[in-house]
Amino acid sequence: MITAHDFPSAHVADHAGMDIILVGDSLAMVALGMEDTSEVVLEEMILHCRSVARATKAAFTVGDLPMGSYEIAPEQALESAIRVVKEGRVQGIKLEGGIEFVPTIEKITRAGIPVLGHVGLTPQRQHAIGGFRVQGKTTAGAIKVLEDALAVQAAGCFAVVLEAVPAEVAALVTKKLKIPTIGIGAGNGCSGQVLVQVDMSGNFPPGRFLPKFVKQYGNVWAESMKAIEAYRSEVKSRQYPTPAHTYPIPQEELLEFEKVIEARLA
Repeated sequence: MITAHDFPSAHVADHAGMDIILVGDSLAMVALGMEDTSEVVLEEMILHCRSVARATKAAFTVGDLPMGSYEIAPEQALESAIRVVKEGRVQGIKLEGGIEFVPTIEKITRAGIPVLGHVGLTPQRQHAIGGFRVQGKTTAGAIKVLEDALAVQAAGCFAVVLEAVPAEVAALVTKKLKIPTIGIGAGNGCSGQVLVQVDMSGNFPPGRFLPKFVKQYGNVWAESMKAIEAYRSEVKSRQYPTPAHTYPIPQEELLEFEKVIEARLA
């Protein structure tokens, strides 16, 4: 699984053979320049989901329910989920939380909407859990991760994201579940993995902070800078465009046009 936030990022992810494309609320930072995921609203998520869905032909698409769109009551969550699927044109939704959101997950899945769970570190609740901290580092913490994962499985989730959990804990949780686990900062014992596309492709300026679990597989920023700087240079030096990049006009038509201009300016 990989994230995408617009038509181009979804297009390349789909062509690369991704099984699942997630329109994650991380787009708040990587696409909209916000401080964290708590700022993005449902209408913005729907817009980005729609863009991603237009580009995706093979992958299963999932849209995040943003903070504030599902916590009040299961009925609110179902209404938001229906909008993300119906208006955003994705095939499933993801929401953060464990045992406390069992009624919500049950409500959505009973309506026929696939739900991807998310336990461990839940970024939307970063202020309540002391920031972006690894979860499950103690026996009690590990039991909480397992109980949450089992709960969302029983509620009907088709898979669950395990975020920022020790690899050994994530592997044991995976073995106890019947549904797949998708790890992000949770080791290779999970059933699958997810990364933010902007992070793993290197589409950011040098010096930007990256979480420990991110492996940078490319340097899109450097390639884009190289291309744009070359374009700027060639435009200023008039190397671009060349005749190969322009449309011709028959010589006689050009001569006639020049005569018309001379006559009008005379």
